[in-house]
Amino acid sequence: MGKEKTHINIIVTGHVDSGKSTTTGHLIYKCGGIDKRTIENLRRKSLLELARSPSLPRKLRRLNEYYP
Repeated sequence: MGKEKTHINIIVTGHVDSGKSTTTGHLIYKCGGIDKRTIENLRRKSLLELARSPSLPRKLRRLNEYYP
């Protein structure tokens, strides 16, 4: 038999734009709730969407200004 997983309920509170969803997503990913294939598919889709964006050169210039 495999290892039994314990289910827990967690409440995440915080101010707007404080990173609650990001932190929760990382926690789920690190605990094995999202498989690597799904993450790779999402990463590939986001790169394709970014490449199709007409404002990509402007965004890259801004990034280079903020993070030289």
